[in-house]
Amino acid sequence: METTDSSDLSYARWEPSMAGEISFFELGVGDAEKARVFYGGLFDWAFEPGPSGGGGFAVQTPNVPGGVHGGDPGAGPYVFFRVANLKSALERVRELGGTVDDFEVGDDDETAAAFGRFKFCHDDQGSPFGLHEPPPAA
Repeated sequence: METTDSSDLSYARWEPSMAGEISFFELGVGDAEKARVFYGGLFDWAFEPGPSGGGGFAVQTPNVPGGVHGGDPGAGPYVFFRVANLKSALERVRELGGTVDDFEVGDDDETAAAFGRFKFCHDDQGSPFGLHEPPPAA
């Protein structure tokens, strides 16, 4: 923690070891092609075939990249927070009382080189979230 003095007030600034900004989102839908047409028409997003092999898409938005996968009707959006080191972040989740799902999300080397590594987690109250270690060039 770093403390700086401004006038007569002291301000504490905490520098997290993990950035925590949203770095990726995933939309689970019943039909990925229908979602491509809908969200492409609504937001003018660009789509390319995704790594899932199930007809999903990688999504390019103006700010945060994402994905769409089928076979998951009615799902809420999945949000992934950026971390510098996924292994360390997963250890920290467990230390803080959270859990890490066993489900592998595109963990092969080719997918990781293009999109980074992902892991689904739950906080200490059971709320879901994801962690994302972007590829080295990101």
